[in-house]
Amino acid sequence: MKQSENIYLIGLMGAGKTTIGRQLARTLQLPFYDSDKAIEEATGVDIPTIFEFEGEEGFRNREQKMIQQLTELRGIVLATGGGAILREENRRLLQTHGFVVYLSCSIDKIVERTKRDNHRPLLQTEDPRARAEQLFAEREHLYQDCADFEVNTGDLQSKTVVKNILKAYEAVNN
Repeated sequence: MKQSENIYLIGLMGAGKTTIGRQLARTLQLPFYDSDKAIEEATGVDIPTIFEFEGEEGFRNREQKMIQQLTELRGIVLATGGGAILREENRRLLQTHGFVVYLSCSIDKIVERTKRDNHRPLLQTEDPRARAEQLFAEREHLYQDCADFEVNTGDLQSKTVVKNILKAYEAVNN
């Protein structure tokens, strides 16, 4: 664990990265960034459109550039996209420049939280549960290896999750 003025949130889509990130930023009085929103603002189109025209690889290239830009900032809370940890360079940047928190969550909760969301291209399939399970199987070890701290967001209220993160963050920054 290392000292850092940045907190980066990683985890599957629907784990609560944006919700928890906003609350953390408000509590710490730091600016909040969402890498997916930053990509949308930079390109002028939404993520599903980028996937449609450039495919996942094109999106991941844009995501890597955005992660690089955002990790150069100091004193921020950043919610990353669920697949940001797929690229070794992104993991390195996150680990080098911030306190990385893995928001873990059960597949049941992920499916429940994302079932009405058509803004998630990777879940636009016949069987979103099977896809979520596949993504979890592919990514969980990467999330765990990259993280300085892990908290389960499935059964805890967001205020409790934020308190747990702050406690762990303060322990390495004091």
